[in-house]
Amino acid sequence: MIIWRRWIFPILLILVFGACAAGLIKLAFFPAAADAMLSPEAGISDPVVSVERGSVINELGLDGNVARNDSYPVRSETNGTVTDVKVSNGAAVTAGQVLFTVKQDYPERFVDIVAPAAGDLSEISVIKGQDVSVGGDVATLTPNSYHLLATVQPVQLYRLVNAPSEATVTITGGPAPFTCTGVSVQVSGEGTASVRCAIPGDQTVFAGLPARIDLALGQVDDALVVPVTAVQGGAESGLVWIDGGEGEPEERDVVLGVNDGVFVEVVEGLEEGDMIREFVPGFVAPTEEYCYEVAPGEEYCESGMTW
Repeated sequence: MIIWRRWIFPILLILVFGACAAGLIKLAFFPAAADAMLSPEAGISDPVVSVERGSVINELGLDGNVARNDSYPVRSETNGTVTDVKVSNGAAVTAGQVLFTVKQDYPERFVDIVAPAAGDLSEISVIKGQDVSVGGDVATLTPNSYHLLATVQPVQLYRLVNAPSEATVTITGGPAPFTCTGVSVQVSGEGTASVRCAIPGDQTVFAGLPARIDLALGQVDDALVVPVTAVQGGAESGLVWIDGGEGEPEERDVVLGVNDGVFVEVVEGLEEGDMIREFVPGFVAPTEEYCYEVAPGEEYCESGMTW
């Protein structure tokens, strides 16, 4: 203990005080160097990525519901007098079934008004002996046909510019996935957007069933690709920033192709091996909140980047 008290402790104290003194001198006479050591941003530069070749598959899946096709009027195809009403309100009819018979005067003949499609008839507006004219409404038909309607976020509309005419539909708890036809994109005056397609008549479905539509929007292989975070703009044209390692990065126009939401094809403007900034100026990574239970009934939440 005598050696520790006389020699070891005094030497340790001298070393500690010496380190503190050196630090104070550095802060007093070399503030710039000290700031660089203390600053959390010191030595951090914008990350760069190399333009490489790869594949991009643009697929879009949307959630929606099965809906019955809208009702529409059945119209008379001739002028004349109704001589026979063969159906009543609520009748289920088949395509081509005779609904009414009209007697045409000049030239005299009898014309049958038939159901344009299978469905349910309602709102019959004629009776025997009543005169009708060409184009006049005589009943309303609700067809036995269905479509899928899915909501799409407006930001996805550029991906649907060249949407295919067919898509794959999967109905929750229903049959195996099948192909729907007549894919169309509809945008209302209020800015809401939806995708619609016709469900084949040989599929048994019911209005209101939840379903998913998957669209194959494009695919490229062995193409020049970059992260979407490196491009300002995402449809047809955009800007990237070339980083040569010295001075300010060079802004460059590029022509864009297939986009899968993570990588985008560059058709023109870059070459393989070019170094570009990974994030456009002012880019802020999306965050997601994560919560943990730290005690019964008490949570702690924090935010983090989604990649």
